[in-house]
Amino acid sequence: MQQNEMEKQYLRILSKQFPNVASTATEIINLQSILSLPKGTEHFLSDIHGEYEQFAHVLRNGSGAVKRKIDEEFGNMLSEKEKRDLATLIYYPEERIRMIKESGWGNSMDDWYVVMINRLIQVCKAAASKYTRSKVRKALPKDFAYVIEELITGRRDHSDQEAYFNEIIHTVIRIGKAPELIVALSNAISRFVVDHLHIVGDIYDRGPGPHICMDILMKYHSVDIQWGNHDVVWMGAATGQLACIATVLRFSARYGNLDILEDGYGINLLPLFKFAMETYKEDPCDQFALHYREGEYDLANAEIDRKMHKAIAIIQFKIEGQLIKEHPEFNMDDRLLLDKMDLTRGVVLIDGKEYELLDCNFPTVNPEDPYALSKEEKDVMDKLRVAFMKCEKLQEHVGFLYRKGGLYKTYNNNILFHGCVPLDDKGQFKDVELCGKHYKGKALYDALEQLLRKGYYAIDPEEKQKGMDMLWYTWCHANSPVFGKDKMATFERYFVADKETHVEKKNPYYTWYDKDETVTMILNEFGLNAPESHIINGHVPVEAKKGELPIKCGGRLIVIDGGFSKAYQPKTGIAGYTLTYNSYGFLLAAHEPFESVEKAVETGSDIHSDTVLVQHVDRRKTVADTDNGQALKQNIMELEELLEAYRTGILVES
Repeated sequence: MQQNEMEKQYLRILSKQFPNVASTATEIINLQSILSLPKGTEHFLSDIHGEYEQFAHVLRNGSGAVKRKIDEEFGNMLSEKEKRDLATLIYYPEERIRMIKESGWGNSMDDWYVVMINRLIQVCKAAASKYTRSKVRKALPKDFAYVIEELITGRRDHSDQEAYFNEIIHTVIRIGKAPELIVALSNAISRFVVDHLHIVGDIYDRGPGPHICMDILMKYHSVDIQWGNHDVVWMGAATGQLACIATVLRFSARYGNLDILEDGYGINLLPLFKFAMETYKEDPCDQFALHYREGEYDLANAEIDRKMHKAIAIIQFKIEGQLIKEHPEFNMDDRLLLDKMDLTRGVVLIDGKEYELLDCNFPTVNPEDPYALSKEEKDVMDKLRVAFMKCEKLQEHVGFLYRKGGLYKTYNNNILFHGCVPLDDKGQFKDVELCGKHYKGKALYDALEQLLRKGYYAIDPEEKQKGMDMLWYTWCHANSPVFGKDKMATFERYFVADKETHVEKKNPYYTWYDKDETVTMILNEFGLNAPESHIINGHVPVEAKKGELPIKCGGRLIVIDGGFSKAYQPKTGIAGYTLTYNSYGFLLAAHEPFESVEKAVETGSDIHSDTVLVQHVDRRKTVADTDNGQALKQNIMELEELLEAYRTGILVES
């Protein structure tokens, strides 16, 4: 088909949606006007690690965006306490209303409702001002869409409408719907303050509620996810990959979080429990101490969990050993350590040097074939594999990760990825072999992501198995962009006292990523050459207490993992970095630990956040400057061609 004929055919298809000059012209005007609106606010979070309360709170406050909007609207008209109370109402409307009712307002609740509804309307109107009325209307909760739209789009400064607005509010209160309207307005504000959310990896592991975080994300209005290594290992577990299943279980046991699997996902751990109690009945499993939370863990379970911890760790080492032997191209023979143990002498050979073993009780390890699972271990893993693969909620969550996620994303002239772009010692892209072919830079990401998707979606058993094994590879291999270290020294941390063996050397990326030429090379590799482009990544905690800064290379690279996970906070000294990018530029927030929802509701306390301006744009960004803006410009061009076709008689209006 000739090019002109193809274009004409496309215009015919487009004409079904816009059948005449009037409808086409109206859409052109609509799209052209959208381009001039301020760019929506993007919100970047990384390394959530199951800390669902802090995660949910940061989402609600938009990393300080809600507070800033309140300050902009009320300035000195409200006291700091009044602004703090209003912010808390927006974050937790139902809880705050319940507390106010119980605090003695009694018959004065109607007065409180009037004041708060009017303040919420003002904030909501300001937050919605950068969107079209059509987008605002679609985003409003259905039950109160008409009421809220009337309240935030009308002109209260006109005397003719003042009585109309007041009557709406008083009627809502009189019929007992004020609490629901406050909830609806609060949710709308949170929705409008942040237009799009980026999760830059590691939703899972360490914290007590990754499944709750996933439930929250699945309801979020606009989100993308860059997979972290802890996400990938759960994705592998959902496919039935045994090494990934064992790793997920070991991590959950180590952090006292087996209830995530049992209660959160409904996975039956009884087979592992029985096996561990029988096999390690007389073993105190002292090397498998738990990293539990004081006051949040039932110590009565500690002995059982230690035994389950050890049982699954030994199984993991065996399955990983089998996998390494099946894939010599992984070049991971240095991780084969079960066959390097001499249990009679109590030593293990690592990198040619002998070390004393801290634990010599390996009742299931056969010296003749140390990586073979015992009959009982195999039976446990077979049952667990079925449980993971048939877990409806886990499959739902992992399916969402695949649909909304990837190893990297370019978005509005920035590149987002979790770990690192693998580099060699000279700071150049490292050449990596995957399945017999060589890749580096962007090509490595693209090839690896395709393999990971095959592990979940492929129909062909051989292709699917290859992808499943690559999910484990991506979790822990030295060349994995989401791991970025030379080894995962799990065995050494359990069984060897010498901490030199525990060291996991970072990829050279972390040596070079503060250099301008390196950042420029990476941005160019991913097709980004705008002077305002940035690299945004997480993965490696920023040790703020030692003076380390998250802003690298003069602000061109930003690391936003600062310790959401409570397990990291003693090391980092803070509770996470988050980033927002609005029409004026980038704002980096360093958060203090979140105490609790109850404390926030009762006292109006918030996460204390020190906000740093990373970059202020020379000109306020509009929709025209975004990826969506480029798509709209293309749509306008096509509509103008359709308009011309109508006017020249190539197409006939209907």
